[in-house]
Amino acid sequence: MKLTFLGATGTVTGSKYLVQSDNKKILIDCGLFQGLKNLRLRNWQELPMNASELDAVILTHAHIDHSGYIPKLVKSGFKGKIYCTPATFDLCRILLPDCGHIQEEDAKYANKRGYSKHQPALPLFTLKDAQESLSHFSTVQYGTSLNLSANLEIEFYNAGHILGSSHVLVKSNGSRTLFSGDIGRADDPIMKTPDFPAEAVDNVVMESTYGDRLHAASNPEEEIAQIINSTAEKGGTVIVPAFAVGRSQSVLYYVSKLVREARIPKLPIYVNSPMATNVTNIYCEHRYNHRLTEKQCHEMCDVAKYVNSVEESISLNSSPFPKVIISASGMATGGRVIHHIKAYGSDSKNTILFTGFQAAGTRGEKLTKGSRSVKIHGQEISINARVENLESLSAHADSQGLLEWLGKVPGPKGKVFITHGESSAAKSLKLQIETKLGLSCEIPSYLNEASI
Repeated sequence: MKLTFLGATGTVTGSKYLVQSDNKKILIDCGLFQGLKNLRLRNWQELPMNASELDAVILTHAHIDHSGYIPKLVKSGFKGKIYCTPATFDLCRILLPDCGHIQEEDAKYANKRGYSKHQPALPLFTLKDAQESLSHFSTVQYGTSLNLSANLEIEFYNAGHILGSSHVLVKSNGSRTLFSGDIGRADDPIMKTPDFPAEAVDNVVMESTYGDRLHAASNPEEEIAQIINSTAEKGGTVIVPAFAVGRSQSVLYYVSKLVREARIPKLPIYVNSPMATNVTNIYCEHRYNHRLTEKQCHEMCDVAKYVNSVEESISLNSSPFPKVIISASGMATGGRVIHHIKAYGSDSKNTILFTGFQAAGTRGEKLTKGSRSVKIHGQEISINARVENLESLSAHADSQGLLEWLGKVPGPKGKVFITHGESSAAKSLKLQIETKLGLSCEIPSYLNEASI
């Protein structure tokens, strides 16, 4: 089996792994690059093979850094099937059109204001492109074998990251390679702990997002209560950069609990995204994948109002009342949330609350590292608002969790490829794996190839 690393090398974005075996070409994940400009430009470059040459795409989960290039791939001529779990498909039906619509809105706004260097500014793909790509999806249950040829077999195992997230086991001519996708936390209050294959694994391709750090031992519930209460007391608004599905539900879970227990005031809660929708039914339909009861699913999702229209989105920026606005994107790379940061960021009574890893070169990274200004729509915006990043809300395992996860993967694990992490995180995890687990590790670079 030949493996080519087309993304998630030296970065946490753009996950794409080309697998060639038994005269088949498949992609494991098909994500967008985000953050640094040299990475974002890769989204516009042609892949090192024709899209029409690919036989299939295998998705570990629905997050845009793993799935967001799919509409572009289909637009470029991909004719095959996209295989994923049922919950991943249900989320992609929301997230991919949402991403296309966001790109259209951003391009339209750039052309209206004239701040883009491109004339005209164009979206990478549109809402229509995203909707058309959904016809290529085919679902596979956890633990069910998918045979792509006589000697190429795929299996999905629960990764505990978000609904439908998976570890993907690729079996080819007697060799077994496990792709971790994003690895969830064993103690997550919503998602169940990850599962593992029963049989021995020869190679592992694993993420390293938090490979150089441990999550804070703080209680996110208490932290959210303190942030909302202190902001509301000043008459301020809490802006939460996050996609409409996934991390948003973690925030809504805690907020609904705090409201129910009267530990925060009953403020208006908005989920603002072009395709924002109440995902109660998705959570209820996939309860095998998480710990919540049906009642908790309804409480979590029903605590918010869902905003679709541009007009209502704009009106939120002129409302003087305390509130919580959850809006895409999670790293403030684009979408409606940057309009909210532009509107609320200069006022010290407001709070910008990030809820997880911020990739290099994103506005989220700059703000969480202490920058007091950020460039939005071609102009520098002063940031006087309180800025917080609750990494305790992260859906990724930390360095200790990653080591424990790899230790539970059945051996021999002859080679471990460390991907989906910034350089420092990948190097730190490599050292820990080699010294504590005694395994051979490699940190591949962009377009590196390996025979396994």
